[in-house]
Order: sequence, then C-alpha cells, then structure tokens
Amino acid sequence: MAVGVLVDYPDVTLEQYDEVVEIMGLLPGGPPPSGVLFHCVTKTDTGIRIIDVWDSRQALVEFQEETIVPLFRKIGVMHPPQTTFFEVHNYFVTRMKGR
Repeated sequence: MAVGVLVDYPDVTLEQYDEVVEIMGLLPGGPPPSGVLFHCVTKTDTGIRIIDVWDSRQALVEFQEETIVPLFRKIGVMHPPQTTFFEVHNYFVTRMKGR
C-alpha cells in the first residue's frame, strides 16, 4: 500500500536540496528513484518541506537510510528532519505524451 511522507528540514536551503538532487543525477521533471510515486519540494519559513508518496514505507525508509542521510551529511546537514507519515487513500499520475 502506498504511503505518504511529509519531511521538514529546518535550516536547509533549496540550493542545498538542489545539490543533493544533482549528486544523485536526477533531473527536474525526470524519472524519480525507484519506489517514488510522487515527489515535490517547497521553501518554508524555516527551511524546506518535501512531500512524497512511495510504494511502501519500507522502500522509503531504506532510501532515506542508504541514500538521503549520507548525502545530506556530505553537504553538511547533520540534524535529522522532522518526518511525518500518512496513509494514502488514492493518488493520480500524469501520462507522458506519446506513451
């Protein structure tokens, strides 16, 4: 079952987020990492907020532990984010033109 997550990183900038995305080799609007159904990020008054929908909580936790935490530490972010999980009742995705 799909799971949603709200991740708040206080004192993290969009530029730092962009640096992590670049290190991962991801492109805006491009395909996400395996297991991600939806991803977006926005600036907040205190840092950044990421909203994701994943195939499963296990896939998300493994990705956070194996990829996200080490990359954020690499760019100097040492404090863990505030993470809130929520149940996803339904979601929709857009089809790419020509597919």
